[in-house]
Amino acid sequence: MQYTLTTDTTAAAGALDDLAALYETVFAEPPYLEGPRDVADFLDRYQREHRTPGFRLALAHDDDGALTGFAYGLPLSSTTTWWNGLIDTNLPPDFTREDGHRTFVVMELAVRADRRGHRIGGTLHNLLLDRVDASRVTLAVRPEAPAAAWYEHLGYNLVGMSRPWPEAPVYRVMLRTLPAAEREPDVRYLWQPPTAR
Repeated sequence: MQYTLTTDTTAAAGALDDLAALYETVFAEPPYLEGPRDVADFLDRYQREHRTPGFRLALAHDDDGALTGFAYGLPLSSTTTWWNGLIDTNLPPDFTREDGHRTFVVMELAVRADRRGHRIGGTLHNLLLDRVDASRVTLAVRPEAPAAAWYEHLGYNLVGMSRPWPEAPVYRVMLRTLPAAEREPDVRYLWQPPTAR
């Protein structure tokens, strides 16, 4: 298995065809049962999101080059509506305040059905969040999906239930604090050779 992480807009755009094919396959399964309109919505959303500063895309390819899984996310901007759809709780303004760095959102994580159970999802998740510039990470997951319990196992806690748009299903909005050690840049990337005098 080969894993890659990209923050490059051009590379992220070039991956879209493969992402769309895998997305269509994975989210046609229960409990999602998504169809062509949902895939079109994914394509539209991805076209906007991959241009966001701080966007990250993690990919898993089999040794033959076939896309096996992907995860992507981005920071929540100060104008985000992420916290607006909650239907069972009122969060204080200090909790929902965003500045483009405070919270990173995992927008999608998908692994091909025949490759699940091999820690691919966990590796993609960890790669996506590796040294991310945020103090916490959030995501939304269907409560009836097996992934809901998996995210709890990863340390995510329930914030509340959300219906992000009128026709949407209900999602569990979950949050996990990122320890400072996971957020600090690796000093190897900051080192610069001394300049010649």
